[in-house]
Amino acid sequence: MKFVVLTKAAVPLSSAIRIDPKTGTLVREGVPLTANVWDRDAVEFALEMRDRYGGEVVAISMAPPTGILALESLIGMGVDRAILASDRAFAGADTWATAHVLAKTIEKYVPDFDLVVTGEETIDSTTAHIGAQTASWLGVPYLYYVYNAEVRGRTLIAKRFLEDEGVDEVYELKMPAVISVLRSSQIPREVKLSRKLTAREHLQIVDNSKLGLDQDCVGLRGSPTMVVGMSPAAYPPRKRIVISGAPGEVAKKVAEVLRELGVVCAVSGLQ
Repeated sequence: MKFVVLTKAAVPLSSAIRIDPKTGTLVREGVPLTANVWDRDAVEFALEMRDRYGGEVVAISMAPPTGILALESLIGMGVDRAILASDRAFAGADTWATAHVLAKTIEKYVPDFDLVVTGEETIDSTTAHIGAQTASWLGVPYLYYVYNAEVRGRTLIAKRFLEDEGVDEVYELKMPAVISVLRSSQIPREVKLSRKLTAREHLQIVDNSKLGLDQDCVGLRGSPTMVVGMSPAAYPPRKRIVISGAPGEVAKKVAEVLRELGVVCAVSGLQ
């Protein structure tokens, strides 16, 4: 079986995130990138499926050349090979244009895939769009919040957990299919240095001369998302109030202040 993991070379720290003021897009060029931490759940999920059913795991990412390091770490985890789609024409892409590139990369380089696995979302943009959009481009079923699955013939029996509702659901999907793995649902295996040292031997870089995509459908030009404006976050003013007295009186005064500020609606039980 062939398992494809879609992963993002993400900006690892919120303090390092920069937005291009002209395009409103995330700046990744020249920024140290690492494998999106929540994608490691997806990688572990795919590796366990491969270990159980045989085959190979292929990691695919669309990123600047600095994304190579992120893919090397995934090969170190056990991914069999990796493909980096990297071209200046892809820069500034929103999730729709990114999913287009990823889907076309899958169709060209892993056309006989059985299952595409993604993380729940990324740490730098947190859209959670890529799984569903890639499935749409590929024309296959999609399911999110998956934490466990088994294969019966050409059917995937997948379990997912709805966090807000606290319930488990079981779905049957005809393969090929795309799933997103519930974050923190797996225990990612460690990166082996021996595999990471030879990662370049298992990594392929493709640009648009190889993919042959219409430049009006990729990058900033192919992105329907429009950022109409940006402004810095406004922090609310802070107050400092000093209250002294006996513990019981202080507690009552604190409760009164919180009620006046609208932090609490009512306070009862204080004597």
